[in-house]
Amino acid sequence: MKLYRAQEILQSEAKIDVELKGVPVWIDSVDADKETAKVHVEHQPADSRVVPVKELQEIQ
Repeated sequence: MKLYRAQEILQSEAKIDVELKGVPVWIDSVDADKETAKVHVEHQPADSRVVPVKELQEIQ
């Protein structure tokens, strides 16, 4: 995923499906300088991690 798209998804009011290695995740924040995103596994807010934005995939 491109950095600008991760930022758009984060700011969107719509639910946009995103996966990390096949696992559904929510984007919590985006660090543009490091090109990373803090994400958590859907329905498991405690399971969060920081990953490169390029590893995220939008599901159409």
